[in-house]
Amino acid sequence: MRAHVIEGADGCAFAAGRRAVAVVVDALRASATAAALLHAGAVEILAVPTVEGALAAHGERPGALLYGERGGLPPEGFDYGNSPAEARHAAGRRVVFTTTTGAGRLSQCAGAGAVLMGTVVNASAAVEAVCRLAGPDGEVVFIPAGLMDDPAFDAQEDRAAAVFLLERLRKECPQMEIGEGRGLHAAYAARLAKEGVLRLFETAPHAEKLRRIHLESDIPRCADPDRYPAVPLAVEFPPGGVLLQRA
Repeated sequence: MRAHVIEGADGCAFAAGRRAVAVVVDALRASATAAALLHAGAVEILAVPTVEGALAAHGERPGALLYGERGGLPPEGFDYGNSPAEARHAAGRRVVFTTTTGAGRLSQCAGAGAVLMGTVVNASAAVEAVCRLAGPDGEVVFIPAGLMDDPAFDAQEDRAAAVFLLERLRKECPQMEIGEGRGLHAAYAARLAKEGVLRLFETAPHAEKLRRIHLESDIPRCADPDRYPAVPLAVEFPPGGVLLQRA
């Protein structure tokens, strides 16, 4: 197996071009919330890049719940935000989900061999899914999501979570090779060993944004390894969105 760590839209394009397994890592908080929703019993998640698209999709799905955020908070008319703490309300329901970055990155991965969402909270389950989907001779691209339309944003928590997953994968596949992103991997593997994943989440710029809107409790929740043993897997790319089900 060959693994890469490539940020943002470049990682999505690389995965699609190589037909690799794409793992979208939006650690604070879309990947964690999607995993929590499916763990709580959501039937499916339609991830939509725009608020307008989410509202339209919700209108076509009677009984579905609207989850999502802009600026960290639920847009007007939404049932819930983008917090794993609110996932329990989705048991037995369909969900329409939009976030600033994560939903868009999923759409950008169209054409990849498989597309899933992974982060610290579902690390073991995500690695198991990667091994199954990629096989011993396949490729996987861990994609720190970053911030849509701002490639300069310091998404420290996404890089840390992507390397956390890669390190878990190395334990399962000792012969795995690291391709693109060796420097990022080496830097964050060293930081994870020294500081730990929670500290890297707490000191990320995105964490400060969550504190400003009084959602700081989501930071340790999203840094808790294997909290939700569910993996969101793209099963369909309908117009305007990505349909996720539990892998």
